[in-house]
Amino acid sequence: MTKTQYYTATSLDGFIADAANSLGWLDQFEGVDGSDYEEFIEAVGALAMGSTTYQWLLDHHIRPGTPEQQPWPYSQPAWVFSSRDLPAIDGADIRFVRGDVRPVYGEMVQAAGGKNVWIVGGGDLAGQFYDHGLLDELIITIAPVTLGSGASLLPRVIASPPLLLLSATTWGKTFVRLHYQVQRPPG
Repeated sequence: MTKTQYYTATSLDGFIADAANSLGWLDQFEGVDGSDYEEFIEAVGALAMGSTTYQWLLDHHIRPGTPEQQPWPYSQPAWVFSSRDLPAIDGADIRFVRGDVRPVYGEMVQAAGGKNVWIVGGGDLAGQFYDHGLLDELIITIAPVTLGSGASLLPRVIASPPLLLLSATTWGKTFVRLHYQVQRPPG
């Protein structure tokens, strides 16, 4: 059964990007043992991301038109939710959409082919899936830093019912990964 999962890293104080929308603060942790990313991505059949996440990938990893240019890192189809026009990447299955997540959700699940849908980021996009009852799980890796401000992990109130903790895993003396199920109100 397809699950829609928000899988991300956050600072201890709940920010997924710093005040400049940068993920550079995570670079210091490259090579830390214990990541479950490879196992996670094998179970993903489709991706959803916001325009800021997509733009950050373009600027810091893909770098089109530069000597450091890299290919798009995903083989799965990706839906980029944006209110602005963004450049496409040759050879990548990227679908640019605007507005509400609900009209394209069924298309994403179908494209996933029984695998999971990964909400790559940001927090507000994950919140939109939550708002419409389309978010099943949060898989959050907490880094041992505080950022003070930036892009919020999940700018929504989720209090009743609370999230259900499925697991808590430590990676050495660096990270804690929390895996939660989103519970639905009775009714």
